[in-house]
Amino acid sequence: MSIHPRSEIDPSAVIGEGVSIGPGSVIGPGSVLMNGVDIGPNVIIGSNTTLAEGVRIYPGAVIGTDPQDLKYDGSPTYCEIGAGTIIREYATVNRGSMATRKTIIGKGVYIMAYAHVAHDCRIGDRVVLANGIAMGGHCEIDDGAIIGGLTALHQFVRVGKLAMISGMSGLRKDGPPYMITAGPPPAFVHGLNSIGLKRAGFSPAARTSIKEAYRLLYRSGLSIKSGLERIERDLERTPEIEYLIDFLKKSKRGVSRGVRGKSMFDEDGNEIDDVRGAVQSA
Repeated sequence: MSIHPRSEIDPSAVIGEGVSIGPGSVIGPGSVLMNGVDIGPNVIIGSNTTLAEGVRIYPGAVIGTDPQDLKYDGSPTYCEIGAGTIIREYATVNRGSMATRKTIIGKGVYIMAYAHVAHDCRIGDRVVLANGIAMGGHCEIDDGAIIGGLTALHQFVRVGKLAMISGMSGLRKDGPPYMITAGPPPAFVHGLNSIGLKRAGFSPAARTSIKEAYRLLYRSGLSIKSGLERIERDLERTPEIEYLIDFLKKSKRGVSRGVRGKSMFDEDGNEIDDVRGAVQSA
């Protein structure tokens, strides 16, 4: 264990074995740092925040502080960070509000500098949040998704598994799983995250099935509702397709639409060099 004498640790905090805490860092009341946690200099860990094994926090990050919610009454709320997650410089993560009382970040997540995770957000495992992203309250990001830098997510937006949200995008509606969503608000779906699916070990058959679901939703001329009906009727109910159907049916804000005309990506997710004149559907 290496705890710098210029750090401040509340007497009620629990510190595990092999924890490192740098100078100027503050560990708040009721917080738990499990074995092997590494806290850099000038980090703030607020109250009731649990950092699982091997979490690493870089200098200047502020984790587990009060939710930015005018209705918050000061009652106990919580923040949980999963094992092996890395949080880079000056990122901020708020505790839950009275609505759900918890902000939860999964295992192996990588949160880059200046990113903000708001109250009551739920982030799955192996998610990447690039520099400067801003999440509203109650957002959900499922396993393996990647959110590009300087992207904004409206409150209650959900991003599906292995989705990719391109940098400088603005999501007012949900980003569907397995697909690339991009552009200023409102962002549009442009293609499949084919490289992400391959890297995740999806079989050729699974990728083909997902590609057909994408075609029905975004390349058939059907509405999202009609495309979903065709998916339910025509495609084999593999786990990937079941998850996609469930995601679409449970969407609270609606699902991002596709593009007309030129896209930034072809339907397999390969970037197109010249996208001038692209026309996005309303």
